[in-house]
Amino acid sequence: MKAGILFTGSGPILMLTSYKSFSESRLIEKLRDKGIRKFICYEVPVDLVIKKYGNHYDVVLGDLRQTDDLRVVDYDGSHVFSTFSFKELGQPIYHE
Repeated sequence: MKAGILFTGSGPILMLTSYKSFSESRLIEKLRDKGIRKFICYEVPVDLVIKKYGNHYDVVLGDLRQTDDLRVVDYDGSHVFSTFSFKELGQPIYHE
């Protein structure tokens, strides 16, 4: 499982995926189907997401309505932005 913060036109989204990379074509296609065509993604350690989101992380993983390959942990952009410091972000992945 990988965790990443996607900066999109409507703001940051914290998501989990079972894909090996946030630049994998199948993931990009899935995001495009959801209306996300352009983004900057920063990978963050899953352990850090668990530490910061606690029980909510487990709830998201247990939500049977979401698919295993893409799960949204937090879509409140201002909350995501304020929860992580810049030094906790990995190298950016750009998709346009």
